[in-house]
Amino acid sequence: MARLPPDTAIFSPSFARQAASAAKDWSHVDAWLASKYNGRSPPSFERNPDTLKALLALASLNEVADENRTLLVRAKADALSNIKTLEEVHTSGRDPTTIPSVLSFSRGLLTAVEHSLTEDGKASLDAMASSAVHLGMAFAEPAQLGQAMLDLQVRNFDLDQALARVAVLQRYIDAESARLDNLLHQANGDTYRPPAHLSRQNLDMQRKVKVMASKLPELNDRVSALAGAVGTPSPTIDQLRQEEQSYLALLDVKKTLDQHLGDFEGLPPDTQQARQHLESLRKELRAITDHRDAVFENLVERETPRKGR
Repeated sequence: MARLPPDTAIFSPSFARQAASAAKDWSHVDAWLASKYNGRSPPSFERNPDTLKALLALASLNEVADENRTLLVRAKADALSNIKTLEEVHTSGRDPTTIPSVLSFSRGLLTAVEHSLTEDGKASLDAMASSAVHLGMAFAEPAQLGQAMLDLQVRNFDLDQALARVAVLQRYIDAESARLDNLLHQANGDTYRPPAHLSRQNLDMQRKVKVMASKLPELNDRVSALAGAVGTPSPTIDQLRQEEQSYLALLDVKKTLDQHLGDFEGLPPDTQQARQHLESLRKELRAITDHRDAVFENLVERETPRKGR
């Protein structure tokens, strides 16, 4: 009684119910621990409400795991039995779909899986099944479905871009077609008259063509004679490469000469005048240098501290 609060009645019905519930829970925990230790005594621990709560949660999770493991073992055993039956049927040549045990097992397994799914799980499974059917995948995995959906999105984007380009091209073709139809309508109409100088220009072109055609054999004979006298060059790839290297070397020399000539830019073309202009520039440079030196000396003399006498 020392554990009771001071204001709690000794014969309180609520306390009696709590004590009975705790005793029942401890009995369940003790039985579960005894089954896990197989007759051995479990290690000693403090019996308090927090420990009881933790042990009850652990026992509940362990029982659920045991039930799932039992169901899985039973499903594996049934599947193994059905596989053996199918092997025997395949050996005997019978139709597997006519065996009641196989049909009942398959239907029972599918029914159990369907009833175990949540609403979101059913919706997700239906979506995956529908996607697999539309994509033509017999054994679809989530990663394969995701990759296929990504490929479809990329293809859809490419098709949208191609459709936009085709639409622009179609508008351009429609505009050009309308312009050409208008031009054809004007040309076929009674109001259309060709320019007056068009016939004369046509006759001039025909006359020039005839003159050039009459001169063409003579020009061919001249080209043949010139080719026979001079000889048609037939350079090789190595010769062309050497000529290209020589040309690039000449370009480098030209750039160097341009730089040297740039130094003499602005000088008079006459040699005597150029020398006079150069001498005047030298005098100006010497004057600027003398002025700079004088300013520097004055600055040094002004900033140098003077000693008192």
